[in-house]
Amino acid sequence: MKTIIIKITRSGNRNGPFNIYDDKGVLVSSGEQLDDLIAGKAFEVGDNVFNVTLTDTSKCATSVTKPVGIVYIHELTEDNYTLTHTACLWKHLTDVIKFNYYYGQVSPYILEYAFTSASGRDEILQSIKDYTTVYAYSQEGDYLFDRTNKVEVDDVYFNKAVVYNGQQSSGTLNLVPKPVHNLKNYMTYPILGTTGKTITFTKSDSFYNFNTYWDVVKDKTKPLFTMTCDSLSIDKIVNDSNMDYTSRSFTKSPLRAEYSKVRLIKDDSSDSHLVSNFIISTNAISYK
Repeated sequence: MKTIIIKITRSGNRNGPFNIYDDKGVLVSSGEQLDDLIAGKAFEVGDNVFNVTLTDTSKCATSVTKPVGIVYIHELTEDNYTLTHTACLWKHLTDVIKFNYYYGQVSPYILEYAFTSASGRDEILQSIKDYTTVYAYSQEGDYLFDRTNKVEVDDVYFNKAVVYNGQQSSGTLNLVPKPVHNLKNYMTYPILGTTGKTITFTKSDSFYNFNTYWDVVKDKTKPLFTMTCDSLSIDKIVNDSNMDYTSRSFTKSPLRAEYSKVRLIKDDSSDSHLVSNFIISTNAISYK
């Protein structure tokens, strides 16, 4: 065995953690942090290893291979690290059956619609009716995109939704297809969890429909959403600490306002093409 030292001299501030492989494809170490490798870190490899590969496991998913050579002490002590802010290079349409898919991961596809009361008064948002067409494409032969090689499906839709206004929120609604010819299974919904509620959606006359939601906010003096650290492209996530998803037999307050929104999220898969046309809501006049 011999000892090698790996020291990163140039990277972006979002790179890492890293996996290290020898030239035989054997994993030397995994989950190495950027700060540790900037300072320089020693690893044990076999005597017959002449190259090592450093693989970034973040969304950039880049790799660099370097020969194992002699490192002088002054090179390790020099402050020669450079921070770069160059974005990762991403090629689109390299896989014709992947859509919301970037840097090796499924990325959320999010649409948000707003509803305003036509009467100018508070109304109860009773149900959501969405005219979205979902296509599943097939890939045959090479990666040449064939827009005719597709079928329209009925059991695929956005997998999450949030219905809210200025003071009320449904919390996270996990959407699943309504069980067909299985009343026993259908009667198990809604399924209440600690970070959301699972409800069913249906598709009828080209419209997707769902309606099993109510206000689950615990404290109206606390925010409905928080920021996310996962992706800067997502502006907000549900503040689950302020949501009560437990059973409410007699306190299911409807979402009632002059101005409401629905946020639709697709983050469980990337092999479907969602073409959203428009969305409408069923409202009822709220008397007070």
